[in-house]
Amino acid sequence: MDKNIQEIITSNHEIKVLDRRQIYLTGIKKIMSFDNEEFLMESSLGVLLLKGSELEIVKLDTHDGNVRIKGKINSLTYLESKEKVKEEGVFAKLFK
Repeated sequence: MDKNIQEIITSNHEIKVLDRRQIYLTGIKKIMSFDNEEFLMESSLGVLLLKGSELEIVKLDTHDGNVRIKGKINSLTYLESKEKVKEEGVFAKLFK
């Protein structure tokens, strides 16, 4: 497959939230870290930080980049860069 065509196919990114209890995401390249209160994911459009409580992965399709997470969803934020994510993660853990 032509590289340009493959990039177009894999670059779709969609988020669907149902009643703040489930979230469906497409275009996820990798899950960088997660626990029951926070998911850090790299999407085709940037790094995403999902915060909530009792979060858990229901479905993970690494081939297509689809993820379904359940739990109480409090926030979803796009971060500027991976470097900022690393700094934020260290300081957040120190001052919790």
